[in-house]
Amino acid sequence: MSSSFFIKKKENPKFAKKEKNTALLKRKGDGDSAGKSKVRAKKPNSKYNEEISSDSETESSTVPKKRQSKDDYEYEETPQEKKLRLAKLYLEQLKEEEENKAEEDCFETDLIAGRLQEEVLEQKGKLQRLIAKDLIPPDPSEIRVFRGHKLPITCLVITPDDKCIFSAAKDCSIIKWHVESGKKLHTIPGGRKGTGDRHVGHTAHILCMAISSDGKYLATGDMNKLIMIWEAETCKHLYRFTGHKGPVSGLSFRKGTHDLYSASHDRSVKVWNVDENAYVETLFGHQDAITGLDSLSRECCVTAGGRDRTVRVWKIAEESQLVFHGHEGSIDCIQLINEEHIITGADDGSVSLWSVNKKKPLSTVKQAHGFHGDTGLEQPHWVSSVAALQNSDTVASGASSCSQNSLVNVWKCGQNYRGMEPLFSVPVSGFVNSLKFSSSGQFLVAGVGQEHSTETVNCRLEETRYSLALCAVAVSSCNAELVCLNGQVGPMVETKRSQEWDLCYSSEKETFKSRGSQD
Repeated sequence: MSSSFFIKKKENPKFAKKEKNTALLKRKGDGDSAGKSKVRAKKPNSKYNEEISSDSETESSTVPKKRQSKDDYEYEETPQEKKLRLAKLYLEQLKEEEENKAEEDCFETDLIAGRLQEEVLEQKGKLQRLIAKDLIPPDPSEIRVFRGHKLPITCLVITPDDKCIFSAAKDCSIIKWHVESGKKLHTIPGGRKGTGDRHVGHTAHILCMAISSDGKYLATGDMNKLIMIWEAETCKHLYRFTGHKGPVSGLSFRKGTHDLYSASHDRSVKVWNVDENAYVETLFGHQDAITGLDSLSRECCVTAGGRDRTVRVWKIAEESQLVFHGHEGSIDCIQLINEEHIITGADDGSVSLWSVNKKKPLSTVKQAHGFHGDTGLEQPHWVSSVAALQNSDTVASGASSCSQNSLVNVWKCGQNYRGMEPLFSVPVSGFVNSLKFSSSGQFLVAGVGQEHSTETVNCRLEETRYSLALCAVAVSSCNAELVCLNGQVGPMVETKRSQEWDLCYSSEKETFKSRGSQD
């Protein structure tokens, strides 16, 4: 029992006694003055008030002590409880931060998920970005021409960052171009025939070239059966690979590695390791000179067999090959669209789409570039180059003929690559020996000359006007050119002309026009 309880018990008899005394005083003091009664009456009140206030002080002083001790007992934490409380506090802080960044995190999560999904589809060869519907023909004023080579351009590559272009020609030279300015960054001159022992570079027509996916190495192959390896940044010569018994007609780096595949007119495919400066193995199977080669990230490559009219898929690790038939003429150019789909062109004028899972083409467009010749003696234009915007529904083909009406056609692939429909064509003057899309898809580059890259044609186009659709850059000389046209978002701002290059450009970033785009 509390002390306050005993205090209250003592107060009751005193309080009762005081009340009796007050009653007796009132009876006896009828004749007394009012002042005395007031004084006598005040004493018990003051004493009563003092006792009450004392009790209240006692109650107020004792109760909080017990409550305080009880509270102290209740909130005394164990180490485990403290850890739990701090953990909850930390989680609440994290939750608050996450809520503040909810929109950004949601966007990043969607972006990462989309990227991972694209990579999975890309590896399976099932990724197809539908961008063809948004492309429109470029204006002729958007053509840019770079001049520099003395003989027809035979091949070209674009660096992975889309900032530079390498071009090679029959003059045995290699030129590195800056896309934005159109200037030559570096020139590797060609040597005279028979000076190969003392000349650093090619002394015969360069037929093919490739650049690694990280932009470190550049590989070039020539008519002298040689493969040269260069440092792409500085154009410094690194290695020379020998082994082919015929002109080197195709080169490709496996994506994400420095493994190099090469094809030759000797009908063989060779595998090299550039990092180790080493030869790996040789593959045989074609019955005629190989005219083209391409590869992506899988450990395999695809080749065009020229007049044996076959397309072959080489599985390097398994040491096996798949053989495909479909064209009626010599298959002269080939490129992978994704890991499972291929585009090819032939001298019978046809362009075909293939799947690595089917022996016959999924789709073929015959006479894709029309006819030329006198009435009754028409011949289809020779499809001499093809290009594919990787993992998309957009491809391009270039034709060669002795007329002034060669074309670069841009095609839209149907669903699952079953079918092709033309988007638009741009006339060019000369032989379209090479076509390449940039990695970003912002422009297409074409190498144009007065002769085919590997054949000596009986006609030469003395008045060649270098124009090409869908490209943003062109390289040319009086005999050859590399042309790039592109559609651009924004008005044409300025036109510059100089002895070295012609340029029409927009102040906006170079990209394909989209239907409905403004400005």
